[in-house]
Amino acid sequence: MSRRSLGKTTSGCIYTADAACEEDGEGDEEAEQRRNRRRLLNGSLRQSNVTSQVALVGTDVCRIESLDYELIENDVFKQDWRARDRAHILRYFALKWALCFLVGALTAAAAFVANLGVENVAGAKFVVTSNLMLARRFESAFTVFLVSNFVLTMFATVLTVYVSPAAAGSGIPEVKAYLNGVDAPNIFSLKTLVVKVVGCIAAVSASLHVGKAGPLVHTGACIASILGQGGSHKYHMTCKWLRYFKNDRDRRDLVTCGSGAGIAGAFRAPVAGVLFALETVSSRWRSALLWRAFFTTAMVAVVLRALIDICKTGRCGLFGKGGLIMFDVTSGYINYHVVDLPPVITLGVLGGVLGSLYNFFLDRVLRFYNLINEKGQTYKLLLAATVTICTSCCLFGLPWLATCKPCPTGGEEACPSIGRSGNFKKFQCAMNEYNDLASLFFNTNDDTIRNLYSAGTDHEFHLSSIILFFMASYFLGIFSYGLALPSGLFVPLILTGAAYGRLVGMLIGSQSTLDHGLFAVLGSAALLGGSMRMTVSVCVVILELTNNLLMLPLVMLVLIISKTVADAFNANVYDLLVNLKGFPFLEGHAEPYMRQLSVSDVVTGPLQTFNGLEKVGRIVDVLKTTGHNGFPVVDEPPFSDIPLLYGLVLRAHLLVLLRKKDFISSCTASALDASKHFSPDDFAKRGSGKHDRIEDIELTADEMEMFVDLHPFTNTSPYTVVETMSLAKALILFREVGLRHLLVLPKSSKRAPVVGILTRHDFMPEHVLGLHPYLIKSRWKKVRFGKSAFTNFF
Repeated sequence: MSRRSLGKTTSGCIYTADAACEEDGEGDEEAEQRRNRRRLLNGSLRQSNVTSQVALVGTDVCRIESLDYELIENDVFKQDWRARDRAHILRYFALKWALCFLVGALTAAAAFVANLGVENVAGAKFVVTSNLMLARRFESAFTVFLVSNFVLTMFATVLTVYVSPAAAGSGIPEVKAYLNGVDAPNIFSLKTLVVKVVGCIAAVSASLHVGKAGPLVHTGACIASILGQGGSHKYHMTCKWLRYFKNDRDRRDLVTCGSGAGIAGAFRAPVAGVLFALETVSSRWRSALLWRAFFTTAMVAVVLRALIDICKTGRCGLFGKGGLIMFDVTSGYINYHVVDLPPVITLGVLGGVLGSLYNFFLDRVLRFYNLINEKGQTYKLLLAATVTICTSCCLFGLPWLATCKPCPTGGEEACPSIGRSGNFKKFQCAMNEYNDLASLFFNTNDDTIRNLYSAGTDHEFHLSSIILFFMASYFLGIFSYGLALPSGLFVPLILTGAAYGRLVGMLIGSQSTLDHGLFAVLGSAALLGGSMRMTVSVCVVILELTNNLLMLPLVMLVLIISKTVADAFNANVYDLLVNLKGFPFLEGHAEPYMRQLSVSDVVTGPLQTFNGLEKVGRIVDVLKTTGHNGFPVVDEPPFSDIPLLYGLVLRAHLLVLLRKKDFISSCTASALDASKHFSPDDFAKRGSGKHDRIEDIELTADEMEMFVDLHPFTNTSPYTVVETMSLAKALILFREVGLRHLLVLPKSSKRAPVVGILTRHDFMPEHVLGLHPYLIKSRWKKVRFGKSAFTNFF
């Protein structure tokens, strides 16, 4: 692709470009990728003309583009709509619900496989290590623990780096950006799906402080996108019925359902899945989508219950109660009084501070990791190896600092615990004693959370052990995220928050009647609210995890307080990640300075337009020298009395016309019926990140001199605004409708019929303030009284 097409030389169009990641070791491409990564990190890319063109997808810098949510109204599609009868409409709606059922069922199966894999792989590792510790073979136990964690981590990293870099991280920022209208290559491909599931099993089993929830959200979105692509020509798996879903609008709805199904599968919490999709990832919501999302998550719950019943027969290996999350772990009846409110409020306030600090440290660590990752694939492997070795040493070494405690008498659980899980790990202690810190470190995340949430365990943990575990979990979660492997933030925050809640309960719990297990539950809510800033969905997740509605008032109070406090310091973790990755995300509100500008203040020129009857050679030249996705079509005399805007034609549609070579020899209106030569399937949107290229189309010299009638393929009703409209008003229209192009018309009829095109790039604050720097001082900012203090102190 030419250097010229990487800039913005005509209108505000987002360029299509080659939707593929640049791989390491490709000379100039590698150098360009490194430069773009550095500019992303220091923010200069956001202020340059290539804003919205590249972003960090997984661990690689990739070119991105916008999605087309607008309905195309041209002659070919209108004829197809008129030809559809009642049976076609019924098939369309039946297929929507059938795909929701498949998304829910397949996501549940993926969640079950992930949990089954983690429980068995990690369980086998802990069993072997515990048996060696029981035999007093400490060096062998450490060697097995270290080597197994190292092998699992490197397996997940190699798989991600060399097979699908887009599978790195949680995937939630990519899903959030996609539902906002940003497409990136390979984020929903089949290989990304496979690497996400397999890599997640390996990473979580390697005792890294990462979770499954984020990867399962991405997994559900991948499944939804693949099903919504309408089949594959490559594998001869096309179906005529599925052509309805070969557009971005239907895929967006299906991906929204898939993301909710991911949370439902991770926590077996269907209602929380719907609320997560609504509150966190979706940029556009409506009542019809609510029903379909609820149906999808309900299918997840049903399928998971059926699969768990199979495991109860003992045919799932080491899969145990900790596998599909923690039910009934607090006391059945919770009684609280006014005297309990001060400790709970304190818990919420400190949770907000710790959550905002978590985001601050995570942002700094990720920027540092990206500087390492830009050096190449080898450095990504070395970084993962370093972190897993340090983590293994920390997890194995810290329990030696804890003192042994005598086993409680009369308990239902055996002490010490022999096997993969349990509250009473023997570690280096004598018989009839247990190491409380080892009981937290030498378990899967799910089992550790269960131990911390359990009621009636106020005296099972030393204060020093909880302090050590909290500090280790807090910082290991920060340093583990950002490696080139699938990893989530949800479960580590729940785990760290549970330790934080226990700690607060031990310190000030004497002033309260609440159980330490309940303090752990509230601590998870506080840290989640402080970091992710989700309220409704987190509240329901906590309630569905613990199966206790009596905690609802306390959980709501903690979430409201922690979110309010944390909002005073910085943004939520997913907004920070979206911004760090460089996705051109459109917020749901316009900043006040945008009301001081009209759309004409941000539109640049000159503008590339086509005539209704256009020469093939000129179309090819424009497509090769620019990367614009949309072009206004203007009729000029003798086809109209005055220059008249006919509509907008898409780059993808022009490529179809050139590939079909249905040209005319003279510059006269064609009498051919386009609907007989083309079908809507010819213009169907391909899979995410897949695009045709003008360089792949071969034309002869004679064909270049011929003409194309663009009228039947032009969208005759594109959205337009007058040039005097405020930029703020145009932004709301652009985002709510889900547009890719917004044509700007002149106020005077004596000028050209169209003066520019607004795209996502033109609404980015960095672009607007770059054109009008005098507005920087008037830019609206949230009151964050501690932001400068964080920066100066650290």
